[in-house]
Amino acid sequence: MTATPEHSPEALSLARIAPREAGADFELRSRAIGVDGALALEHSAMGGNRSPPLAWTPVANAGAYALILEDPDAPREKPFVHWLIWNIPGQATSLEEGLPNMEALISPQGALQGRNDNGSWGYFGPRPPLGSGPHHYHFQFFALDGPLTLRPEHSDLRALVGALQGRVIAETELVGTFEAPAA
Repeated sequence: MTATPEHSPEALSLARIAPREAGADFELRSRAIGVDGALALEHSAMGGNRSPPLAWTPVANAGAYALILEDPDAPREKPFVHWLIWNIPGQATSLEEGLPNMEALISPQGALQGRNDNGSWGYFGPRPPLGSGPHHYHFQFFALDGPLTLRPEHSDLRALVGALQGRVIAETELVGTFEAPAA
């Protein structure tokens, strides 16, 4: 029997940020998430710890995009933050696999990354405790009216959620699962 992780009592960021307008058709997808919803091992901290490739349908008038990746199944009070990235250019429709873990990215130009809950910049892949069952990784993606003025050195989840308030023109979510492989 597979264990079921306990959920964090705090809501995911997506529930705390409302778009200014409703109804934009917006889809996020990744070839790193299988048809069964599982995130590939190479994108976990137990594998290659490479950020997964992401692609999305463009949103008219988007001046920038932002992403928050959280695991609400982490055994703690708040969801575990795995990735904060914002100021993805509005004309972009994808992120490459394996983005470097640094504050300011060269590609996509202008994109910035904050610290994850592991304390490093950029992406930190899933690493659920052995035997805790499959965890759900929520890729929460936001189309914005323009770039944010938030700087990486002053960024955490709270700061990014605050900066997104009133700036979101569309939002979408992609959920992948990952379970610690047996020894």
